[in-house]
Amino acid sequence: MKIDHIAMYVNDLEGAKEFFVNYLHGVPNEGYHNRKTDFRSYFLTFEDGARLELMSRPGMEDGPKSMQRTGYIHIAFSVGSKERVDQLTARLKADGYEVVSGPRTTGDGYYESCVIGLEGNQIEITV
Repeated sequence: MKIDHIAMYVNDLEGAKEFFVNYLHGVPNEGYHNRKTDFRSYFLTFEDGARLELMSRPGMEDGPKSMQRTGYIHIAFSVGSKERVDQLTARLKADGYEVVSGPRTTGDGYYESCVIGLEGNQIEITV
């Protein structure tokens, strides 16, 4: 068994797509639009075949995203090396994204950083 994809709702569908394309090299499909409900989505495929579905529709709730809550807390992307973790973290920071931790080696041995990416969602960058 494998996870087929992860999905997330966003307010700015085009901006979210561009975030994952520009920083994490996701390749988007042509997109989908249900004209009855105004639901829109893109599937982005990453280098190793992992997929992320970005979705949007009018009238969604968008409450605060506390880091100390139950449920999904971040998406982690492996970029292949410590140097690439450092480079991508620096690029995101320079582009105005908040780095909330790292780059660092965690107590369980991961080299990572965590950035508040699009719409307050945490993105982990690891080797």
